Formats: sequence, structure tokens, C-alpha cells
Amino acid sequence: MSLEKTLVILKPSAVQRGLIGEILHRFERKGLRLAGIKMMQLDDKILNEHYAHLAGKPFFQRIKDSMMASPVIACCYEGVDAVQVVRSMTGATNGRLAVPGTIRGDYSVSAQENIVHTSDSPENAKEELARFFSPEEIFDYRQSTLPYLNYADEYQ
Repeated sequence: MSLEKTLVILKPSAVQRGLIGEILHRFERKGLRLAGIKMMQLDDKILNEHYAHLAGKPFFQRIKDSMMASPVIACCYEGVDAVQVVRSMTGATNGRLAVPGTIRGDYSVSAQENIVHTSDSPENAKEELARFFSPEEIFDYRQSTLPYLNYADEYQ
């Protein structure tokens, strides 16, 4: 197990529906440490970079339009195996297929308006965090509950 950071973006569908607090609460209760958070309005430049792997797909513009519909909340969470933990909590990309109890399973009925974006690997998390946060926007502090979240050797 390793301590890692991951990106979570609360999409316009979460912001517009007033789900910000609900979703942040779930990650906090799980034991992930919030290391950075900000509201931002995404534009073509950052979305073209972020979704470059989808540029040739017919739905590319739809994704960008959806992500620019309102501001988003970008978060950096840290924890043991944070990428996998966040992905498990989030559920399947298509909200209709996401298991109840997951974020998408509880709050989404859409493949597009699916509430959150999460990094899919530790390598992508590093790249994505650098895209959305400057180094001074990521905070390193000792969480007082740390000894009650994991046994010490889990942080090796």
C-alpha cells in the first residue's frame, strides 16, 4: 500500500444540483485527507489538454460543453491507495450502471452528467493534479486522525 494523491473534479452536474457538500463529506468520512480544493471555470484550453485522448470521438465537444456549463470544484485528496479508493467510491462511469452506494450510483442516471471526474491511475493523477493545481495550492499537513485511519506500517 502507498500514500498517494488523486484528483477529483465535481462536475457542473454536481455543482448545479447542490451536491458539493454531500460528496466532499463522503470522501472525508472515508478517511481521505483533503490536500487542495478550489472552484474554477474550465475553458477550451484546459479541456482540450485534459480530454486529448478523446479528441477524435464524436462526443468530444459534448463533453467539453458539459464541463464548461458552470464552475467546477477541483479537489486533491490523499490517502493510502487514494486513486483506487476514490474510484471504488465513485462507481461506474455510466450512472445508470453504477452500483447504489457509490457516488454515481446514488446521484447519477447519465453517462455524461455523471457527477465527478476521478483520476484512473497514480500516474494520471500526478499529471492531472499538475494540470489543475499549482504546487502551492496543494497542502501538506498532518491530519490529527491519521493514527486512527491506518496502522503505521500501511504508510510505507
